[in-house]
Parts: sequence; structure tokens; C-alpha cells
Amino acid sequence: MSQKKDEAVAAVLALLDLLAGEGSANRFEAVVEEARKQGVTGADLRRVEQTKRLALGIQARLERRQQWSAALATLVDTASDLASAHTVEDTLKIITRRARLLLGADVSWVTLPADDGGGFRLHSLDGHVTMLNARLRLPRGAGLASAVLAHRAPLWTSDYLTDDSFRHAGELDRWISAEGLHAVLAVPLSRAAGTEGSLHVADRSVRHFSADETALVNMLAEIGGVALDRALHLDETREETAALRERVLGAEAELADARGLVATQGALLDLVLGGCDPQLLVEECHLGLGAPVLLCGPHGTAIAASGDLSETTREQFARAAKDTGLLLDPSPALLDGGIWSVPLLAGSHHLGALYVQAGPTLSGDTAELLRCAARAAALLLLLQEGGGTVVEGQFRDELLDDLLISVPRPRDLLERRARRLGIGLDQPHVVVIARFEGDAQAHAVTRASSCARRVNGLHTTHEGDIVLLLPGTDPGAAARTVHDELSSLPGRPPTVSGSGPVSDPGAVLHGYREAARCLDAMTALGVTGTSTSTHEMGFMGLLLSDQVDAERFIQSTIGAVLDYDEQRLTELIRTLDAYFDTGGSPTYAAEKLHVHPNTVARRLERIGDLIGPDWQRPERALEIQLALRMSRIRHVLREREEPAGDAAGDQDA
Repeated sequence: MSQKKDEAVAAVLALLDLLAGEGSANRFEAVVEEARKQGVTGADLRRVEQTKRLALGIQARLERRQQWSAALATLVDTASDLASAHTVEDTLKIITRRARLLLGADVSWVTLPADDGGGFRLHSLDGHVTMLNARLRLPRGAGLASAVLAHRAPLWTSDYLTDDSFRHAGELDRWISAEGLHAVLAVPLSRAAGTEGSLHVADRSVRHFSADETALVNMLAEIGGVALDRALHLDETREETAALRERVLGAEAELADARGLVATQGALLDLVLGGCDPQLLVEECHLGLGAPVLLCGPHGTAIAASGDLSETTREQFARAAKDTGLLLDPSPALLDGGIWSVPLLAGSHHLGALYVQAGPTLSGDTAELLRCAARAAALLLLLQEGGGTVVEGQFRDELLDDLLISVPRPRDLLERRARRLGIGLDQPHVVVIARFEGDAQAHAVTRASSCARRVNGLHTTHEGDIVLLLPGTDPGAAARTVHDELSSLPGRPPTVSGSGPVSDPGAVLHGYREAARCLDAMTALGVTGTSTSTHEMGFMGLLLSDQVDAERFIQSTIGAVLDYDEQRLTELIRTLDAYFDTGGSPTYAAEKLHVHPNTVARRLERIGDLIGPDWQRPERALEIQLALRMSRIRHVLREREEPAGDAAGDQDA
């Protein structure tokens, strides 16, 4: 018995020695078999077997702790690696590689929401052997990824393709089958903004994942989620930094260009203030712009030119200057032939235009340089015309405004103001009114101002119309001149009326009212877009006039016939009376005059030669009959006054 106990004690000691030496499990079983061979039985054998079981349990715990310690060390290394700055793609690669090594799995990958929000995509696969995943897209609600996001907890399956506990996706199943995968573990990839993806590890054999393995991958996913957030922020910061760097470089380039433009503008202004002539300024503009340059006055007249100006180029410049019309937008405008135009403006005054043949496109720097050159040219022309041009223009506008108000101003004050501007209000002037429809009026104001300044007249805007007071005695001719001047502007031509002449400051308002009534009558008669005067409107103008000038109306209508009768002692006026009294019948008129019808016919032909072949048209016939009656009335009144010796007999009735 003592010997058997010794054998049992020896077996226990051998088991402890194997436990201390981390022996394999089969060696533990060999010690128990040896004890049986040595005759250890009964309670002693049971103690040896119990010791074996305890030793194997202790060894299993030690191995599990070692594995856990190794896994924790791997996690620490992973966290340390992810602590460095990485891109999003590099971060995902580190996570999938460490997840596969952590569990000794065959394949690992990450699923993240697609950019368009429709389903998920696979990222950073590690260990895969096929390329079917290149464009793999998972619909929402299918696969372990959707189940993990729905439960916010890890899930695994020992055999993916045969597991019906979740919804399958055909494309994903085909890829898993092609890879030969069976066991799949998925855990949430948590981020600060919430769970948006999942981390997957898979084996090509059927496998049951332990709780420790699931916990390890879950911890790796938590560390990876934090690192992924950091990488996303770093990528965004890099992009913002790159964009900011580009903006800084752009701002530096713009600053350099602006400094160059300021230097160029300063050089141009120095030339202008130094008293240079337009030719020198245009040559400097040509050097700065690197293209042919033409400087024109307000009416398209060439002032100076520089550059390679061939005959064709000069023709293109001349055609562009003629066809452009008036431009008030200071931005360069592209014309035909790659020619750019910029107006020369001083307040509301149009001094001309600068033309450059720079091609179909214009860079921002060139456009700004062209505007600088136009401002310098405008300043040069303004200085040559006299520095007080703009102020003088304001005084002119204010003077005409005061002449048009109904409250009378002292006559001597108005005349003194006019004399300071070189205008004699006691000399004959005509009033012209122009009315525009649409948006053309802004351009017309400057054109009308130039038109008035050329003839030393006045200009203003009154009640929405353009009003001019121009020296002269023929309102019709003045109205036509203004109409032709303003009709070259874009849009519909203006409606222009004229009245006068007036030779007194107080008569300007009356002339304006006559012209305004004439303008309204033209609108009512449907003859907009034309020009006329109160005198040219016949008896209509007589009705519109504030001061009825019957003599002028009679002379303009039948004056040629009256003069012919007086000079040749004929009876054309009497024939006209008889013709109209008999309803326009030459035969009845001959009977009334007691002459042959051929005589009446010859007289009517002579009348047509004197007052125009259209004198029998209804509107002309009406004016002629009115003039005949007025002439008869004036003749009767004069005969009554002559016996009394009234000197007023020559006045208009």
C-alpha cells in the first residue's frame, strides 16, 4: 500500500511539473496511464485523475489569458498606429488588416454608406482573392451589415450562405460564394456622429466565434471608429487647407495684378496731368494693351490711333465707331471684328469712346486696363475742353428748369444767368421736346446734352420728357435735327415736337406748353416716332398755339397764291373760292365766274404748281378752305378800319 501511495504522489507531482512546464494535454493523460500501470487504483487513482483535470483547467485558463494579453497588446499597437495621422483609406486598411490578424481570420472588410445614400459599399478588403467586390453595392436592409445597424450590436453566423436568420442580397451572396467564405462576424463601426458602418471578419471554414473574439473585434471597431472620425476630419482639414492655399495664391496673384494696374493707371494719369497730347496717351495704351487702339470723339471722329493699323483695320474701326451708337456702360463691349469699345464718360457727359482690337475674348486684367485707359482718356479730353464743363452743364440744366416753372422768376436774374453761359435769351430760340418709350431715355439724355452743347443751347428733363431750348427760328427743322440725332440710339425712335420761336425768358414756358400739346396730339393721332412742329401741323397747330398767328397760317397755306394774284393781277384766289363753293366742280365754278371751263382748269393747274399737287386731298383742302375764310375775314375787317385811319389795321385778326 505504501508503494502505491508513493506512485500516486509521484503521478501528482508529475502532473504539477507538466503544468509548470506548460506541457501538452496528451502528456497529462500519459501520466495518468502510467499511474494505472504502476497499480495505482481506487481513491488514489481518482485523486490523480482529479489533479489532471485541475491542471488542464489551469493550463486552459493560462492559455486564454495569454491569448487575451496578446490580443490586448495587438489592440494597443493598433491604437498606437491609428494615433498617427492617416488618410481615410489608410485608416480603413489598418483596421481591416488588424481585425483579420486579431482573430486569425481569412478575410476582413468594412461596409460604409454609399455616397449617394442608397445602400452600402465594401471598403478596404484584406485577404480577398477575387475582384467581384470592385463595384459591389449592398441594398439597405440586406446582409449582416443592415442587421448590425438595426440591432446596434455584434452578430455572427457560422455558415453565412445557409443562415436564414437575416435577409440575403444576391450580389453579396455571389461574392461570398466566390471567396469560399462560411463564418462571418460583423460588429458596428461606431463614430461620433453615430453608427454608420460595420467591421466584418470571415473564415473560409465553418466556425463559431467565442465571446472573447467578439469582444475583441468590437473593441477594435470602437477604436477604429474614433480613428476614422479623426481621419475624416484630417482629410476635410487638408482639403480646406489646400483650398485656402489656392485662395491665398489667387489673392496674391490678384494683388500683384492690382499693383500692376495701379502702376499703369498712375503712369497714364501722370501723362495726362503732364499735359500730353492724345496721340502720346494712345501710344502708351497701345504698349500696355498690346493691340491697336483708336480714340474717337463723341460723334465717332477719330482723334488719335496707335498700333498696326492696316487699311482693313482702319475700316473695321470706322465701321465699329459708326455702328456702335452711344454706350453708357463703362464695361468693355465686344463689337464686330474682335473690336472692344469703352465709352469715355465724365458724369452724364459722353466725351467719346476708346476702341481696341483685342480679339474675341478679353482677360480680366486686360478689361480692367482698358477701363483705366478709358478713364485717363476721358480726363484728358475733359481737361482739353475745360475743367468746368461738367459744372457748366449742371448750371445749364438748372437754368432751363427755372425757365419752365410756372412761378415767374425775375427776368433780369434769368438773363444775367444766361449771359454768364454765353446765351442771349432775347434772341430767337425754339423749344424742342423728345419723348422716348422703353429704356432708351437714359442713353438719349447724354446724346441730347451733347446736341444742345454743340449749338450753345440748353437741355433738361421735365415731366419725363427731354426738353431743349435751341437758338433758331425754325422749330420744324430743329425738331427734325434732334429726331435724327436721337434716332441712331438702340430701340424705337423718339417722338419729337417743336414750337417757337421765342425771344423772351417768359415765353419759354408758353413755347414748352405748345410743344407739349403738339406732342400729345401726335400721340393721339398715332404718328409717334416722327418729328413735327406746331407750324407744320396746319390748322391743328393753330389750335394748339398759345398765341394764335393767323397771318403765318394763311401765308403757309395759300400765301403763294395770294402773292401770285397780287403780282400778276390774276384771280386764282377767287377761282379757289368758286371751286370749293360749288363742291369741287370746275364746270359749276366756270358758270359762277362766267368764264370758260378750260380757263378754270388752267387756273387750277397753276394753283397746284404754287401750293403742291396734293392740295385737293381732304386734309389739305380743309386747311385751304379755312385759310381762304380767314383771309376774307381779315380783308373785310381791314376795309372797315381803314376809313377810321386806325393804324392797327395791319395787325393779325
